[in-house]
Amino acid sequence: MKLLLDEIARATARLADAGAASPRADAEELAAAVHGVKRSELHGVPDSAFDARFWEYVARREAGEPLQHITGRAFFRYLELKVGPGVFVPRPETEVMVGWALETLRDMDVRDPLVVDLGTGSAAIALSIALEAPRARVHAVEKDPKAFVHATRNIEELDERGRVRLHLDDFGTALPELNGTVDLVVSNPPYIPMSEWEYVPRDVRDHDPADALWGGGDDGLDAIRVVERTARRLLRPGGYVAVEHSDLQGNGVYWIFAEENGWRDVRNRRDLTNRDRFVTARLATD
Repeated sequence: MKLLLDEIARATARLADAGAASPRADAEELAAAVHGVKRSELHGVPDSAFDARFWEYVARREAGEPLQHITGRAFFRYLELKVGPGVFVPRPETEVMVGWALETLRDMDVRDPLVVDLGTGSAAIALSIALEAPRARVHAVEKDPKAFVHATRNIEELDERGRVRLHLDDFGTALPELNGTVDLVVSNPPYIPMSEWEYVPRDVRDHDPADALWGGGDDGLDAIRVVERTARRLLRPGGYVAVEHSDLQGNGVYWIFAEENGWRDVRNRRDLTNRDRFVTARLATD
């Protein structure tokens, strides 16, 4: 039972030559997806079961197609999500923001907290909160029809308690019926300035949906400005917001949540690499 492991080693070298950031992990994940096993079980695949489609997957990854589009799945916290063309692939950095959101919900000590996820994409954030804060009621908003299909499928498969409600709407105008009642608003909106197009990795700019990448405005922060206004509308006094941004935008996003607009306790928080990654704020109670 060495054939598959030998082929993974060869694929790792090819992916490294192609510039993949994590060639060994990519090769193993492709092999696991093709053979229907976990990465930890690859050593148990017999030589007779080797599937030559593995090399088709490797060629697609070499050409720059995202790993998750090839395998059709993405892992986020405790979830395995269905993803593909038309939906933003969730990143590990966002898991830190979700961790903060869960801690904040616990500290609120609200019996049935009401949460809104603006621009839900695959529904990674909404489903994680519903899973890990089981009394939370989560409203997930997505305006892109293709992403909405992916979110719908993930919610149908993973939301066993029916705690997530999905809305096809623009997050600037969504959920007026919840104005002033929400405990927490969380969002990973688009935030990349078009001026930085050439610096965005090829597999991101060529395959992730444009509406999930480019934030609008010279600084890329127009979408975050919309999140700020919507959060201000939706939150109850004392409610919280968390919004993700790039590691270079912390200062700009901090000032979007201005005190004169009713925000308090504005903080820039860091990811696991110690880079600025998301801003949190509390709506004033006075």
